[in-house]
Amino acid sequence: MLGEIQMDRMRKRMICLRLILVTLYCIVTIYLAWVASQHPELAQTGADQCSYTCQAGTAYGTIYDRNGEPLVNGQVVCTAVVNPTADAVAALLPHVLDVDTFYENVETGRPFVCQTDTMDIDCADVVMLKIPKRYTEPQLAQHLIGYMSEGKGVSGLEYAYDAVLRETQSRWEVTFAVDGTGGVLAGENVLVHYGANPTQGIITTLDSTIQRICESAGAQLEKGCVVVMDVQSGDILGLASFPAYSADNLEEALEDPDSPMINRAFYAYPVGSIFKLVTAACAKEQGIANTFQWTCDGDISISGQRFRCHDLTGHGKQNMAQAMRNSCNPFFIALSTQLDGEALLSTAKSLGFGEETALTATMTASSGTLPSLQQLGYPAERANFCFGQGILTATPIQITRMTCAIAGDGSLPMVRLVRGVTENGRTVLRETETIRETGISEETAAFLRNLMCYTAADPDFQGRPSRLSMGAKTSTAQTGRFDASGEEYCHGWVTAFFPANAPRYAVTVLAEDGGYGNTVASPILRQIASAIMRMES
Repeated sequence: MLGEIQMDRMRKRMICLRLILVTLYCIVTIYLAWVASQHPELAQTGADQCSYTCQAGTAYGTIYDRNGEPLVNGQVVCTAVVNPTADAVAALLPHVLDVDTFYENVETGRPFVCQTDTMDIDCADVVMLKIPKRYTEPQLAQHLIGYMSEGKGVSGLEYAYDAVLRETQSRWEVTFAVDGTGGVLAGENVLVHYGANPTQGIITTLDSTIQRICESAGAQLEKGCVVVMDVQSGDILGLASFPAYSADNLEEALEDPDSPMINRAFYAYPVGSIFKLVTAACAKEQGIANTFQWTCDGDISISGQRFRCHDLTGHGKQNMAQAMRNSCNPFFIALSTQLDGEALLSTAKSLGFGEETALTATMTASSGTLPSLQQLGYPAERANFCFGQGILTATPIQITRMTCAIAGDGSLPMVRLVRGVTENGRTVLRETETIRETGISEETAAFLRNLMCYTAADPDFQGRPSRLSMGAKTSTAQTGRFDASGEEYCHGWVTAFFPANAPRYAVTVLAEDGGYGNTVASPILRQIASAIMRMES
């Protein structure tokens, strides 16, 4: 009897224990389910312990030229995703671009990515992919394109349109099945995710052919830049700054004393004799351009300060056209004494001097500097100003824009670098409009055009190709800086439009610290104009 009672108690205890265990199991299960719902990455971590994914590459939105030619993502890179077996190493080693890094990755024993010089790799442990390369070497229009770092735009168009370009992220991935030590499981399927070269992005105003012409012709510049604009629209067709830099060697560029990362087309420099066009415009609008004459005997004194002509023997008696061709400083200094200072300053502003040039929300060319009206009240300061020296500075962008106004109807085009965004690389969505602002009168523009054409027809001018008419003006701008031998550094300039009878292109070349405009900048203009006209023929 006693034994039966003890057995009954034992059964009841076992039933209670089972109920407790079942209850605990249910509680734990419910808790784990709740944790998983609140932290899904934990569930993914468990799954990832059985696989390993190699990120082979990512392509972002594309930057195009005006004709839909990609300026980035235009080439592909042969990319190998490697399970580092002996067979894979043997197949890849003759074709790997970076052998040292390849060996380092092999030693880890885990799958990795490397670049090769061919797609023709026949090995089961290697997955070959064609992935768009963001930048070429050298990169076309590097100073305008800018560069990325860690998946974000840092400078140039990459930075200005970061949100648009990074909105599209196309990825190439390869996933391997692995064991607990991270080793790839033999015989298991490899999952490959193929990305696609994005068509979405932005369309610029650049013409790739003209951009290549600028970079090729301007390569002889140690420091300087080239700008080509469409006369009617103000679109930048080509812009190159020198020296160039590579996005793959930024540290080297930062240490270079010639500052290659500076976009010199956006920086302000002393202008020199190109500014005589502004002085001539003011004289035209004040009604004295056609009648004013001056006899140059080699120098002129203003308030006790002596200004020399580059021709120490003098140019003799000259009218406006002759003085512009001869680039005679005393003529224009004498002319400035007949001009109202306020009118002279107003004419400069009407041709874009002293005004920033905004190309994007984050890319703006300098405003340069203009003297104040009070400063122009000093005769010597006005004398310097009238032939482009003294306080005056301007950017190559501003000079080219002024040339567009002279070559057109006198109005200033809004400078444009980006036409708009695109989904397919061909159609522009919400294209920015081309706008022209009031500049000088059409009559004054025609007068300046004739002066520039007469100047470019000078047999000594080195910027005009044979059988091409153009208008042009050179400058040799003093800097006030001297080399070890006492020679002054001068900026060589030339600005021009062509063809003369129906201008389509405005070009400016700056040779920073390069010397005389006609000998260092004009030959580059000649190469550019010749190449552009050959392109059109």
